[in-house]
Amino acid sequence: MRAPAPPYPGEGPDALWHVSEDPTITRFAPHRAKTAATDERLVWAIDTRHLPLYWFPRDCPRCTFWAGPRTTEEDVTRFLDGRRQARIHVIEDGWLDRVKKARLYLYRLPPDSFTEDPETAGYWVSRAVVDPLERLVIDDLVGRHVAAQITLRTAPSLWQLWDEVVASTLEFSGMRLHNARPRPESSATLPATRASAGRTHRRGRTPRDRDLSDPP
Repeated sequence: MRAPAPPYPGEGPDALWHVSEDPTITRFAPHRAKTAATDERLVWAIDTRHLPLYWFPRDCPRCTFWAGPRTTEEDVTRFLDGRRQARIHVIEDGWLDRVKKARLYLYRLPPDSFTEDPETAGYWVSRAVVDPLERLVIDDLVGRHVAAQITLRTAPSLWQLWDEVVASTLEFSGMRLHNARPRPESSATLPATRASAGRTHRRGRTPRDRDLSDPP
C-alpha cells in the first residue's frame, strides 16, 4: 500500500467523501466506473487526509506527490524544496483559470459499509447503496491550497515532471493525465509504463484513474 500523505493545516476530523461538480446527487449506488480496472460494482470514497487530491475541476490533469518512508533526502531536496512534510500539486498553465473559478460539492458518506482499498491508502469502497450525510460547497480552490500549506504550481506540460516523479522515491498521484497536453516530441519515445494516465498505485503497478467525481 502507498504511504499516506502528510497532514495539512485545517484538515479537520477524518471522514469519507465523494467529490463532484453536480449539486443534485441524493444517493450513491454501486456501479462500474468508466475508469475501473475490474467489473465489480462499487461506491468509491476518499478520506479527509487525501481529499486535497480532488480540489480541482473533474477533468483537470494533475501531478501530485509527497515523501514516504522510502523517500530519499536527495529526492526531498530535489522535488520538495527540502521539506519532508511538503505536498506538491502541479497543473498545466491552461487549467489555472478553471481551477480559480471551480465550485465543488463534497458529499460526506457514512463509513459503516466502507472498507479501505487494500492497494492505495486513502481510498475506500462500499458494495452497498450509500446515502450522503451532508453536502458541503467549496470554491476558491487556490486559496484552499494556500490555507492548507499545499504548494500549487503550474507548468506548460506535466510530462517531464511526471516521468521524473514516477522514477523517483516519492509517493505520487496522477489524475486525468489523458486530458494533459500531448507529450513533447522530445519525450514521445519514452516508455509508457507508469507515465500513462492514472491515479496513484503502489510502486510496481500501472497507475489508473480512479476518479471519485465519476457519476454515482
